[in-house]
Amino acid sequence: MQEVLKKTIEEARTMVSKKLVQQEKLVTQKTVQEALDILRGAVTIVYPMGLPPHDIIRQEFENTEDLSGTQASLEVIDMQLAQLWFSGKELLPGMKLKDYVGMNEKTKIIVKLQKRGGGRPAREPLMSEEERKQLMLHAYRRQEQLKVSEASILLIK
Repeated sequence: MQEVLKKTIEEARTMVSKKLVQQEKLVTQKTVQEALDILRGAVTIVYPMGLPPHDIIRQEFENTEDLSGTQASLEVIDMQLAQLWFSGKELLPGMKLKDYVGMNEKTKIIVKLQKRGGGRPAREPLMSEEERKQLMLHAYRRQEQLKVSEASILLIK
């Protein structure tokens, strides 16, 4: 029974994995619902009598889980209180993304979800931490080369 649950959990995770975005595969609400249905079916197989009403898994399947007082409650944003931001602009409800980006098919954009009234989200850093380290290393090496070349010029004079 453990193997059935583990196998099903792994299958559901791959259906909604973040790696799908990197592979440019679409993850829709339907895909997420299918993953939940697969999990629900596995739980039904393993627990044919059903889970008790206070079980967290059952509450999650029925969408009655109480998250108040937990860290997860901070991550949930009600649809009425949510707003999307792209390129420093709020995406208005009813507008399509192509109205902001255009019809470029291979454009990669970052859209941020935030609670309404929170203002504009922080900008993405221009460089990643690794890129910044590489730039600093290059600048240090260049500075050392200049010191050596200046020293050799002074020795020649």
